[in-house]
Amino acid sequence: MRILTWHIHGSYLYYLTQSPHEFYLPVKPERPEGYGGRLGGLPWSDNVRDIPASEVKNLQVDCILFQSRKNYLEDQYEILSESQRQLPKIYLEHDPPREHPTDTRHIVNDPNVLLVHVTHFNQLMWDSGQTPTYVIEHGVTIPDGIYYTGELERGLVVVNGLRSRGRRLGVDIFERVRQEIPLDLVGMGAEKLGGLGEIPHHQLPAFASQYRFFFNPIRYTSLGLAVCEAMMVGLPIIGLATTEMTTVVENGVSGYINTDIDQLILQMKQLLNNRTQAQKLSQGARETAQKRFNIKRFTQDWDKVFKLVSDQLPVISNQ
Repeated sequence: MRILTWHIHGSYLYYLTQSPHEFYLPVKPERPEGYGGRLGGLPWSDNVRDIPASEVKNLQVDCILFQSRKNYLEDQYEILSESQRQLPKIYLEHDPPREHPTDTRHIVNDPNVLLVHVTHFNQLMWDSGQTPTYVIEHGVTIPDGIYYTGELERGLVVVNGLRSRGRRLGVDIFERVRQEIPLDLVGMGAEKLGGLGEIPHHQLPAFASQYRFFFNPIRYTSLGLAVCEAMMVGLPIIGLATTEMTTVVENGVSGYINTDIDQLILQMKQLLNNRTQAQKLSQGARETAQKRFNIKRFTQDWDKVFKLVSDQLPVISNQ
């Protein structure tokens, strides 16, 4: 299939384009939000193609994939032709509701659009009205030959823009924990909090593999790809028992989750002092990731959804 979408979340888009379809990304000269095309230092395949936004109306495509409010409310009316707006449409929702956790109505309220969520938690929390919904959980890959070593007696935190995004992403929790635990922060803007800065996506798995554990301080968001990638490497995961994390991390098997920060700090100290215990959790984390976040399952799920909408078949929620 020929699919038009926007560059919203680079890492997710990279994994999505592992599907055997052609993806067209509109671009504008100044590369504003959503129009960055093949950016981000990612190894894009030949099935991902940039197209000037001004030429999109002349492009023959089979499906429109929205990934943001702006895509749906503004961009489609700016760059798509009237006939293109009648094509099969999918809205990929990356986040849980922000305004109110349970009573927020999604901007898409259309039985002819498929709303795809990345976690069952998100599907549960959004009020989707009459829009059919589907869940496709994350799929990730890491380069061959990378395995957890855990020789560094430190924890790794991977969050973009942590300082500016505040409490929702747990900047206060990060600050509190690092008073007692050696933590390294990486991601965009990490230097503003004394972190190490941004690590290129393809280098992050090898970089992360040496850390004793991965700490996710985020209170409320979707399951981060960084968590899935860390588990695929084999890092034990320490995090908050909120959102989809409660279904991903099993205490004593792949890491530890809790809503008591003091208990999380205690578990971190134990892992720093007991490398054998960390190795055991590493195996559990990797096995969980290989089963749950397998890239083949992910691409197969997307193939199924693309076929459903292209054939105009009724969509039954997989909740």
